[in-house]
Amino acid sequence: MPDKTNPSGPPLTRKKYTPAFKAECVRQVAAGARQTDVARAQGLSPALLGTASAMSRYQFIEQVAATEPVQVLCRVLAVSTAGYYQWRSRAARPTPAWEPAATAAFLRHAQRYGTRRLRAELRAEGYAIGRYALRTWLRRCGLRALSTRPQRPRTTMADPAAVVAENLLLGQPAPTAPNQVWVGDITYLPLVGGCWCYLATWRDTCSRRVVGWHLDQQMPTELVLTAPEQALTLRQPAPGLIIHADRGSQYTSAACRTRIEKAQALANYSRPGNPYDNAQVEAGWSTLKTELLPHGGAFASLEEARLELAYYLDTYFNLDRRHSALGYRSPHQFELDLLQNLS
Repeated sequence: MPDKTNPSGPPLTRKKYTPAFKAECVRQVAAGARQTDVARAQGLSPALLGTASAMSRYQFIEQVAATEPVQVLCRVLAVSTAGYYQWRSRAARPTPAWEPAATAAFLRHAQRYGTRRLRAELRAEGYAIGRYALRTWLRRCGLRALSTRPQRPRTTMADPAAVVAENLLLGQPAPTAPNQVWVGDITYLPLVGGCWCYLATWRDTCSRRVVGWHLDQQMPTELVLTAPEQALTLRQPAPGLIIHADRGSQYTSAACRTRIEKAQALANYSRPGNPYDNAQVEAGWSTLKTELLPHGGAFASLEEARLELAYYLDTYFNLDRRHSALGYRSPHQFELDLLQNLS
């Protein structure tokens, strides 16, 4: 059966031309012959001599520069002489010491770091490199950082009969120390097979640390109660802690309010219909889903989700991941720096 690209004969094969053959074509053009005439005489497509990329033309010039003048080669191949010498100097330049470090950081953080966090990471390692150089390096290496997803749909439903406290945070300055304000929220995470599980977290608004979290396949009140139990046990906050959430029925339930009062903390709730009151924690969901489930993935099971979240939240997010709001420090490092400044 004839080849589809050549119905009248045998299948076509791509021709390969040696540097010597290419050099001869260039010599003829340099001597005054028209490019199209040389191409046809050699059995080539008339456009072949002009379709190579600038990079491949530079490489060819380097191959035949020992026998032909560089200026003539550049003129015939329609590239600038200055561009060729710049390309050659870059090719001959040794790899900067920061590039292997940048590669290691990019892979260590699983594509979660863009130029800002990479710059902070490299400067912490002693490399004074700018974002422009990092952006150029990422493009040259074909690397792309993960980008956040659109905002999640609503997961909590307000209880219209609940009597809730006013928003004590309105008009107040931002907290200046950990354990002054915690914010909580619930989001969903996909499981294979079209099922869902629900994640409740409590986060310190000063250090961004996730102080407590719990995962379940249902959204009962216990989902939001288990997470603060962990946080209260580990953090031992002083009386007066403000615990903030939206007006979801889990948070406004009597059981949740009783537990908050028992801890000598103050319950605080977003204003009706105002998601900006809980903006910090809601923005974090987009980051978590992008970094933990890139490309729209799903967890194989609830147990796998728990294991992945345990590492991501307790180890990576709290101890290692740099946060722009913290001067590109991790929550753990930020809290250590605060303690050192106080002492």
